[in-house]
Amino acid sequence: MNVLNHSVRLDEDKCKGCMNCIKRCPTEAIRVRNGKASIIPERCIDCGECIRVCPQHAKRADRDSFDILANYKYKVALPAPSLYGQFNNLDDIDCVLTAFKMIGFDDIFEVSKGAELVSEATRLLLKRGELKKPVISSACPAVCRLIRVRFPNLISHVLELNSPMEEAARLARIKAVEDTGLKPTDIGIFFITPCPAKITAIKQPIGLEKSNLDGAFAIKDVYPKLLAQMNRLDVTGNLRDSGIIGVGWATSGGASAALLRERYIAVDGIENVIQVLEEIEDEKLNNIDFIEINACTGGCVGGVLCTENPFVARSHLQHLRKYLPVSCNHLEGEKVPKAMNWDTSLKAISVLKLADNVEDALDLMKELNTIAERLPGLDCGTCGAPSCRALAEDIVRGLALESDCVFYMRDAQGNPSFQGLVPPPFRKPPKKEETP
Repeated sequence: MNVLNHSVRLDEDKCKGCMNCIKRCPTEAIRVRNGKASIIPERCIDCGECIRVCPQHAKRADRDSFDILANYKYKVALPAPSLYGQFNNLDDIDCVLTAFKMIGFDDIFEVSKGAELVSEATRLLLKRGELKKPVISSACPAVCRLIRVRFPNLISHVLELNSPMEEAARLARIKAVEDTGLKPTDIGIFFITPCPAKITAIKQPIGLEKSNLDGAFAIKDVYPKLLAQMNRLDVTGNLRDSGIIGVGWATSGGASAALLRERYIAVDGIENVIQVLEEIEDEKLNNIDFIEINACTGGCVGGVLCTENPFVARSHLQHLRKYLPVSCNHLEGEKVPKAMNWDTSLKAISVLKLADNVEDALDLMKELNTIAERLPGLDCGTCGAPSCRALAEDIVRGLALESDCVFYMRDAQGNPSFQGLVPPPFRKPPKKEETP
């Protein structure tokens, strides 16, 4: 099975088994057993919802330490446009970019530059009519993973272009080699990320054999360092090289508005994302050209590694817009560069099948349905699974017992009609789940 790498991690010592995470996980990737949460790695898409809702801070995102900068002769920072929304009353992006040079980076390459180029490339492809509609944006790695795991029939709709992060990194390395004469391996390219899914996308790239990035730092880790230097600035460098179109990618609707088309949808928030993907699967949105999808509420400004409230951050960016040109970056000619296209297409990850053999899978599905009908259907999560059907699936997989349901056991106590109700094949000893 093709298993994803992950950046979301669980600290068992902090976990108190409160059940908050299992109800919010969009792919039912979390279980609580023996009072502790565990993550099913095949199902996790690193959206960060569990980090957001955990009151004990038992979930965290692995990201790089600043010590990694010492491994490279030349360091380039790639700030996500959502970073600009973290600062109150920011009217000059150069203040932020100059501060990067004061905290250890040699150069800065804005991801919003890559976003403007990806926007123009998408406009060209839509104009040619070569894409399967509705086209689904591929910039959010959590959504791409969700499609691989839960909506594999929609893979052919996903736009096979580099994300702005990867495109900016590709161009940043080319520029750094030209500027310094160093070998590409001596140059470190680091993304300033709003979410754990993009960290994972560097470890296991989407559409690429190898990422153009060498690591990622969380916005919440970089923000205080930048702010301390910005308060000392007397003079800023002339470093900004992007406009409204690129910076607009930070919020939901920015990428689709940049396409200059009317028939588009911009959806954010994982519950809304799932609903829209289901409607695409049911062929209810065939009259739409493009669908921009962000797992986080509000877009990337809602990433769990940001510092500011996403709605406040959006307001900050609206203020910043009046100081920016429309766009600063354009493709040469009317052709999308080959280097902007993916190396490989997305592939489905079959985490939902019960067995490799079709006959065995059908038998297990029949057992699963039988157990699910017998369970109360409350989806309370008390058993440690997010729903009664998820518990039924765990039982047939040998990961749980029907006795884990307290309501089932309550009704079974002293009721002769329950005796022998669950056939012996269902009573499998639980297996220990793997925690990444």
